[in-house]
Amino acid sequence: MVPLLQDRRARVSSVSGASVLRVGGRELRPTAVFDSYWRFAAARQAVYTARLEGRGQPWTDDPILSRYRFTNCFRAADRVSQVLIADVIYRGSQQWEEVFFRTLLFKVFNKASTWGLLEDALGAIRWDSYDYRSYDAVLSSAFARGERLYSAAYIVPPPQLGEERKHRNHLRLLEMMMVAGAPGRVLAAPTMRDAYEVLLAFPAIGPFLAYQYLIDLNYAAQMPFSEMDFVVPGPGAKDGIRKCFGRSADGIEADVIRYMADSQEEHFSRLGLSFGGLKGRRLQLIDCQNLFCEVDKYARVAHPEIAGISGRSRIKQAYRKDAAPITAWFPPKWGLNPVH
Repeated sequence: MVPLLQDRRARVSSVSGASVLRVGGRELRPTAVFDSYWRFAAARQAVYTARLEGRGQPWTDDPILSRYRFTNCFRAADRVSQVLIADVIYRGSQQWEEVFFRTLLFKVFNKASTWGLLEDALGAIRWDSYDYRSYDAVLSSAFARGERLYSAAYIVPPPQLGEERKHRNHLRLLEMMMVAGAPGRVLAAPTMRDAYEVLLAFPAIGPFLAYQYLIDLNYAAQMPFSEMDFVVPGPGAKDGIRKCFGRSADGIEADVIRYMADSQEEHFSRLGLSFGGLKGRRLQLIDCQNLFCEVDKYARVAHPEIAGISGRSRIKQAYRKDAAPITAWFPPKWGLNPVH
């Protein structure tokens, strides 16, 4: 088990090892939350490893980590991402247009049960046999039964494309993207930022969603980008960065995230923390971005005196044990999966 919380004096004094950081042309003075970022990452990854190895509880000495729900350090290791990678992207036709269609259809809802509804009713999910009325009938029927179609993980605003229901407008949006040649344009983009701009141009896909969708598409074999190429800080990450560095980091959040990714070994070592990564894979930009979101939540309890941007003071989601075994199957191009 990896203990995370220490007494407050120890947390504050430990920051002296990195009292001033130079990032994005500015001098940043870390708060106590900065060291909690690294301790949280080490402790959360230790929990993930213990669960993956089938060890019994308790997995951590940290009462906050034990009581509340936090996502994994590595985005690709979370349950929804695992379903997306194994059951959506790499199952079915590997023609790029079909992979793009399946990925975006899944991610619009971001809920495995909604994907299961569609597969059970329609069979193989394919763009070349797509029929709006059939897909709408399945989703509308589930909606009428009171089933939740969308994940609560993050807000997916509905595009205004002439339909009455949110899910219908999202089906129309996906049709629009396919007809407009978005799959080919994303794949042909010379840089990750250019691919992001393709997605950003469509209705109701703002900066946060465009980046998240691109990360999901980039799990596919055809996509050439590194997760170290480009990052877009989301609202939760900006809150976490504010708590780690104060207002001095406003406007240079992407530089801060890159600093965290580039310097991770230095700070794990400085704090005497063991962090083996994801089967040796280092934290990537997307993972450091997500960790800022999680540390923002963590700090609401661990460091209530340090303010973020949103002013939120509670962690809403309590930890609930999930009896289903966790999986660990990643994009084959990463070279992390067992060789049979």
